[in-house]
Parts: sequence; structure tokens; C-alpha cells
Amino acid sequence: MKAIPGAQTIGLPFLSRRPLFAVIIASLLLLQGCAATSGASEKGLRTKNVIIVVIDGVRASEAWDSVPGAIPNMSSKLKGRGVFFTDFQNDAYTYTNSGHAAITTGVNQPIDNYGAELPAHPSIFQQWLKQTGKPATTAWIISSKDKLNILANTKDSVWQNTYMPSLNCGVNGPGTGYRADSLTLIEVKRVLTTDKPNLMLINFMEPDGYAHAANWNHYIRGISRNDRYVKQLYDFLRKDKNYRKTTTLLITTDHGRHLQGIDGGWIDHGDNCAGCQKIFLLALGPDFKAGTVATKYTLVDIPATVAKMMGITLEQSQGQVMKELFTTKKLRAMGL
Repeated sequence: MKAIPGAQTIGLPFLSRRPLFAVIIASLLLLQGCAATSGASEKGLRTKNVIIVVIDGVRASEAWDSVPGAIPNMSSKLKGRGVFFTDFQNDAYTYTNSGHAAITTGVNQPIDNYGAELPAHPSIFQQWLKQTGKPATTAWIISSKDKLNILANTKDSVWQNTYMPSLNCGVNGPGTGYRADSLTLIEVKRVLTTDKPNLMLINFMEPDGYAHAANWNHYIRGISRNDRYVKQLYDFLRKDKNYRKTTTLLITTDHGRHLQGIDGGWIDHGDNCAGCQKIFLLALGPDFKAGTVATKYTLVDIPATVAKMMGITLEQSQGQVMKELFTTKKLRAMGL
């Protein structure tokens, strides 16, 4: 049998005399390399993809506390298929950028709310891209608010400007203004179809935007529209061959709104009142057991749970895995 050409050039001269052995070794090395960059989810879980939807600035009194109210799809059609957390909170900084940074980094921090400051810690997107070796197109942040482009990066000098996910924020990036949520949904479906990412965060802004504009009718309409968009996204994921039966969908909000103040306080937010801190989480996925969870959890627990499901380590996280989501068998599979 002839020696494999080039065998000696890779520092394994003995392989030239054992071509079959060389093929086996090469195959094993190839498989090892694939395993290191596969981005596979935690062993024993069906989830391969996670999508986090943040409906910005929804006060509980206009949503889950007045069911079905403005959210008939989530409360009537989706809740029974997933896990609903009855005591989910943002118990730290109840502003948009701080709330989103908690969701993406697992750390609560005060942060400039106008897009002038990066999160202090690397995001789950950066850590996932580094640990899996996958390209930036497999992790996306798609936001109606342009200022949330900050979520892709960090001011941590070790991580800054590295392993950054793909971005689609605002009309056309930072400084271009907010985009209608209907257009954001179109972009979400486009990216899911073309790039097929494994990890995505979506921001819908209309409830918060119209509340700050003191437009009550449009605030309620924004909640109702986002409820409809969530159902459309859920249906898309169920039908798409790349996402059906392998995708976890987490639906939450970054903060609530004041209970007291002008016109009942609904216009603004930002302190530690119950109206600002009480939010929600609805979790839908192939690894969850349906029902409700009464244990208190907060925004930083979202990335801690996602990281565990996706088989990566989340550095510096203040959060904990929301164990009540899983059956005993799944917990054992995750080593919990």
C-alpha cells in the first residue's frame, strides 16, 4: 500500500507506513474539532436554540394581573403550553438598558439609559460564541430600540470588541431612532430563515415608547400587538424545520411602571416600587414541564438558565438556574 502523501509534513512520519491508522487518527482529530465547536446544548436536553423576547415596559396591571386583558394569546393560548412564573421581578435597576443588560450578562448594574455606556461584563452571546467557536451570524440581537446595540459589547477590557453577536437595532443602527415592532418582527423572521441562529434576543418597544409619550390608548395597543407578534413568532418556530421541537422561547419584560403618580404612574418607571419591579416570565420549550412556578426569580436568572441549557459557562453571573422548569430526569442530565 502506498504512503499517504504529506504524512511526514504534519510531524507524524510513522503514519506513512500505516495509512489505515493515519486515516483513523485523522478522523478522530476531525471529530474532536467538530465537538469543540458544535455548540451542542446540555446533554440530555432537546433544546438547541434559545430565543428571548423582551416586551419593553409592560406593567403587570395591564397584562397578567388583568388576564385576558390585552394579552389573550399569551394568557389563553400559550400559558397552558409552558411555564409561567407568578413572582418574577426586576429587583435591581428598573430602566431599559439596565434591565436588558441583566438579561444578557447575568449581572445587575446601573447603566446609562441613553446608549452611551456599555455593560460592565461580557454577554451570554459573547461567551457562547467564544466557547462554541461559531460565527457571529449564529447569535443575534434584534431590537426596535436603537440604543440597545450596546448589548453586543462590553467595557471589560478582556472581552471588549471580541466575539460580538450580529446586530439589527432601530431604524438603521444606533442614533437612527426607534423602529415599529411590526418591522422588527419582519427582521426577526428574515434572520431566522436566512442565518438560522441558535441564540437570539428580541426587543419590542411600543408599550414603553407610547407610555413615555403619555398615550394610554397606544400603550395598551402596543401590549396587544406584541402579544400577537409573540404568537406569530411561536407559530413560525413550530412550523420551521430548523426550529420546531428544538427551540426554547422565553418571554419577559425589562421593567414595569410606577403605580403612583401622574395618571396612576403608568407614564414613567425607574425606582423600586412594586409596579416597576413586578414583571413576568413565560417559558416555552421542549425540555420544560408545563405549569406555574411561585418561587421568586429575577432577570439575572434568565442567562444563568440559558447558559446551562446551551452547555456553556457564564462568567460572573449573579443568577441561578431556574430548576422548577425541568423534570427530575432533566435536572439529573444537567447535573443539578
